[in-house]
Amino acid sequence: MKFTSKQSNIPPIRGFTILLIGCLAIKLSLCFSSFPSSLKTLNVEGHFSFDNNEFAARDFGNRFQFLPSAVLHPKSVSDIATIIKHIWQKGPGSKLTVAARGHGHSLQGQAQAPQGVVVSMESLSGQEMKVHTGRFPYVDVSAGELWINILHECLKFGLAPKSWTDYLHLTVGGTLSNAGISGQAFRHGPQISNVHRLEVITGKGEVRICSEEQNADLFHGVLGGLGQFGIITRARISLEPAPKMVKWIRVLYSDFSTFSRDQENLISAENTFDYIEGLVMINKTGLINNWRSSFNPQDPVQASQFKSDGRTLFCLELTKNFNPLEADKIDQEIKRILSQLSYIPSTLFMSETSYVEFLERVHTAELKLRSKGLWDLPHPWLNLLVPKSKIQSFAEGVFGNILTDTNKGPVLVYPVNKSKWDNRTSTVLPEEDIFYLVAFLSQAVPFSTENDGLEPLLSLNKRILDYCEVAHLGVKQYLPYYTTQEEWRAHFGKQWEVFVRRKSAYDPLAILAPGQRVFQKAISIL
Repeated sequence: MKFTSKQSNIPPIRGFTILLIGCLAIKLSLCFSSFPSSLKTLNVEGHFSFDNNEFAARDFGNRFQFLPSAVLHPKSVSDIATIIKHIWQKGPGSKLTVAARGHGHSLQGQAQAPQGVVVSMESLSGQEMKVHTGRFPYVDVSAGELWINILHECLKFGLAPKSWTDYLHLTVGGTLSNAGISGQAFRHGPQISNVHRLEVITGKGEVRICSEEQNADLFHGVLGGLGQFGIITRARISLEPAPKMVKWIRVLYSDFSTFSRDQENLISAENTFDYIEGLVMINKTGLINNWRSSFNPQDPVQASQFKSDGRTLFCLELTKNFNPLEADKIDQEIKRILSQLSYIPSTLFMSETSYVEFLERVHTAELKLRSKGLWDLPHPWLNLLVPKSKIQSFAEGVFGNILTDTNKGPVLVYPVNKSKWDNRTSTVLPEEDIFYLVAFLSQAVPFSTENDGLEPLLSLNKRILDYCEVAHLGVKQYLPYYTTQEEWRAHFGKQWEVFVRRKSAYDPLAILAPGQRVFQKAISIL
């Protein structure tokens, strides 16, 4: 099924052609100009804003700015259903599209709707969260709620979600539309593997409850579905007992194969850490000294003699959750696990912090960057999923030859177990039991002509992607960005037919999530 504009056959008679084009122009002008006025007639509990909507044309990536015709600030789920049903009923003669916007952390305009309607999902965040305790605890939340708020509410009951992203100031609907990955994913899977039930509004304006047992195809489709099949409005999220404290550990490696082998052993072990991530560090001057402000070295003398300047190093970052009465037992357990690793002995650093403080670590860094005016910069991030069998080749080609330093932003690299993912969802993964998330989280300096400028960083991303393609590494993009349907078809591979079928079933006019650029809305001009 093609979601493209239908072209009319205009007879080759010049006068009639001019007349027909003129009529079409008038018809299109009247149709398009009527959009805001038709929205004003809708009965919603919230409200529309038609002016001063520049915020909806910006995101964390800070590269694409497409202004919508209107922004809906809903007070209820029915408000969102009303606007989508209104556009659906207008049929293919309307060019209006709808994008759900959470906290605005898309990277490349994915939550924008050029001349369409942006739904500000955070307007729903005030809805009551309902925590259910018991043997299998869960919480029912609005999709516009931030994960940090969910954490604080669940902690009142001694509970917390199982799987996180590194940054908690994101909405539930936003992360569930992608996957939601962090250092707990090796054990619990991504956030989309920890959802029991969803409320979804399809591209026809239908409100549906879906789960493994009810509307299962829609349930699996919207999880990781990039917003293409429906707008998630509520979610039921699995919980577990929350720890109070965290032992936070960092160690260094100079050899990537040893580093990756230890990571793979850790995520495969039964008794292991609760969070496992890795970082690549190139030309990080004074690395050990920078850690001293929040981490204590096991051997201060040896640590003071370690030099990181100019070297390519790999940091293994680990945590072990515990409650205060278990401190001695946890220390022994950590010592046992660490004894099985082959890191550089002098680089063992450890810290103890609260569970919340650890989960808020990126937000803490955000506040510091904001105070220096360094947060709202362009972020040309590149996130890749690399098969385990190809990670060594990837490291040699990228970390060894293409990447010259990591001072423009963190570079994450850590493995996850595919068995913790549901292959019925829309997320695209490499075809191996273990794969690595490799994330280049750079930030560009505006107007810079040096290597820290936007264009050089985009060029670096392209070199990495080109290398992966030429070397046939089987890499898949996470938070993917493509501009043609051919590229999307290649990205989805054998999943493409299922993706298109779901689009045809749940959003046949391609009203939803135009900023993802997967499908173009069909517009009939006659």
